[in-house]
Amino acid sequence: MKLPSRIPTIRAVLGLAVAAALATVAPGQAQAAGTASTTSAAATAATASATATADATAGIATTPYMGWSSWSMQSSKYPGLNPDGDYSYLTEANVLKQTDALATTLKSAGYDYVNIDAGWWMDNSWTQEYDAYGRQTPDPTRFPDGMKYVADHIHSKGLKAGIYLPVGLEKGAYGGGTVPIWNAPGCTTADIVYSDLRTTNGWDSAYKINFDNPCAQKYIDSQAQELADWGYDFLKLDGVGPGSFKSGDNYNNVADVAAWQKAIAATGRPIHLELSWSLDESYAADWQQYSNGWRIDTDVECYCNTLVSWENSVNDRWDDAPAWSDKAGPGGWNDLDAVDVGNGTMDGLTKAERQSYMTLWAINKSPLFTGDDLTQLDSYGISLLTNKEVIAVDQNTSPVARPVTSVGDQQVWATKNADGSYTVALFNLGDSPASVTANWASLGFTGNASVRDLWNTSNLGTYKDKITEALPAHGSRLFTIKPGGGKLATTSYEAEAASNTLSGNAAVSGCDACSGGKKVGNLYVGGKLQFNDITVKKAGIYTVNVSYVSGDARSVTVLSNTGNGSSLKFPSTGDWNTVDTISVQLALKAGTNTITFDSGSGYAPDIDKIVVPQSV
Repeated sequence: MKLPSRIPTIRAVLGLAVAAALATVAPGQAQAAGTASTTSAAATAATASATATADATAGIATTPYMGWSSWSMQSSKYPGLNPDGDYSYLTEANVLKQTDALATTLKSAGYDYVNIDAGWWMDNSWTQEYDAYGRQTPDPTRFPDGMKYVADHIHSKGLKAGIYLPVGLEKGAYGGGTVPIWNAPGCTTADIVYSDLRTTNGWDSAYKINFDNPCAQKYIDSQAQELADWGYDFLKLDGVGPGSFKSGDNYNNVADVAAWQKAIAATGRPIHLELSWSLDESYAADWQQYSNGWRIDTDVECYCNTLVSWENSVNDRWDDAPAWSDKAGPGGWNDLDAVDVGNGTMDGLTKAERQSYMTLWAINKSPLFTGDDLTQLDSYGISLLTNKEVIAVDQNTSPVARPVTSVGDQQVWATKNADGSYTVALFNLGDSPASVTANWASLGFTGNASVRDLWNTSNLGTYKDKITEALPAHGSRLFTIKPGGGKLATTSYEAEAASNTLSGNAAVSGCDACSGGKKVGNLYVGGKLQFNDITVKKAGIYTVNVSYVSGDARSVTVLSNTGNGSSLKFPSTGDWNTVDTISVQLALKAGTNTITFDSGSGYAPDIDKIVVPQSV
């Protein structure tokens, strides 16, 4: 994935200031005699802090948030959007206009956040503005009445107010190191950064904060308190690493995020903390611990004469989302970025693309925030953004959907719901029409099932064993499938079984998450795993479920008996300790068969087991 061309320049100036200081006593330090009262006080303070954190986060992100964000229109070259230069759309008047439009068009469907993105503290020539304590202050031309006034107006419409900052101490706030920190006597900006002024965030637009100094937490506290005093309910913290296409100690902002969580809790105001952008999945546990959401990909905007484009990065999400599928849940969600489907002309997408875009966001339970001009929504866009049944898929707490087939041009994604039904999406990502089939065997049952079309809000009747739909280029369908038949009778075959044949580098290794505690790995450059003695009573095409482990998306050729086989791309399971399953279609003959996984000239996923139906 490549960054939009403007990232190193314009957005470097629009950095988000998120400095975090978390000062704690090192665990295990020896206590001197007579310090019982001090210890007791510390314990009481720790309990109070934990209670404050719980109070401040209660009810936040129980479901993915919904709303509107300014960035898509700020960043677009669509005619008329930014008449006073790039990113000039962001003004108080425009935010208030979109607030009023949100209240009348989408609020009733659940959209309730109005999020002000980067640039609110800069003029149109990108000159940054700060108060006497190194905190961003609104540009008087963009926001003449100030940020509290805007938040108050948003609240008057029954909506929530969101704002943006970059991680680190912005260079413009440093002021030679002499700028005092609010409510922290003796602390200055020189105290909160490293003496060598090492830089951080996705654009290196800020100095890295040194959390060994207690003054650092005080700075974050001062920023959080100001946002709370203004009445904001949401903070997008941008340029966070590891991620944002940066790695290394300079760009590790976990401590910043932890400090922001602590500072927000201290304000007593519930503030949703959202992290951006393209965050490192290997740090998911940190993002889950300290925030309410995390961007998993680069910007969805195309920085062109529309808001987005299919090829820019909308379609990349099908590749990148599976690695994060088990990371989301109440309190914190995977953020796929803005869902710009409200106006086809401005969005730059076909109707089929717009529906697929919204479908993927919904089954991934991504926040649903649009960047469209809410005063110019077309009827089709309104139908997409307000479909109650599709929104319900996004907002329920069933697991995030994953691909249940290989991830080529035609894909099937699914998840099981609490009531035993399945949410199933069919996608044709190819450039020409194609049919896509969901087999009930991929979901673990057989026989009849009732099918409801969520986009068309209609019951389609009963389907036996599968459903096949002809889809346009970049098209999709979204269904609720309710099984009426029985559980599929299957036989499981372990990859490490002694009866199998391993060749090349293939080898058995331990795997705590795998059935039987083992898997076959090292499938690369000719490595093969052949399952022997696969027995079925009747010849036919079988839906074989493959349990595998793969820290990234990898391809493998799968074949039965002496067939030619097909190279299939398996989506990432997120890491090398997580097992997931996809299904493959294989022709088996009556009697004994072999099923082979051949790495060919590349690197294949590790295989845990296969599960074969006992009959077609």
